[in-house]
Amino acid sequence: MAYYVYILASQKNGTLYVGITNDLIRRIYEHREGQVEGFTRRHGVKSLVYFETLERAEDAIQREKTLKRWPRDWKVNQIERENPHWQDLFQSLCG
Repeated sequence: MAYYVYILASQKNGTLYVGITNDLIRRIYEHREGQVEGFTRRHGVKSLVYFETLERAEDAIQREKTLKRWPRDWKVNQIERENPHWQDLFQSLCG
C-alpha cells in the first residue's frame, strides 16, 4: 500500500495545507468538493500543488509532521522545485 503526503494551495503563493492519505485521488476529490470540514473548506484550499509517495504509514506520518513544522518559505521552495508554475496536479492523477 502507498501513502501520500500532499500540499494543497488556494492559489499561487496562497494559503497552504499539508495532509496525509492512503488514497490521494479520493482525498483530493473530497477537498475539492468541500466534503472535508475545517481549514481547507473555510479557506478555499483545493489545488494539489505537491505530493510525495511513501511505502510505510510511519514514514508518511513523520514526513507530514516534518513538512508542517517547516517555515512557509521552505514549503514554497519545495513546491516550486517540483511544480514551478503551481499547476493543479489533480487532473494529471486522474487522467
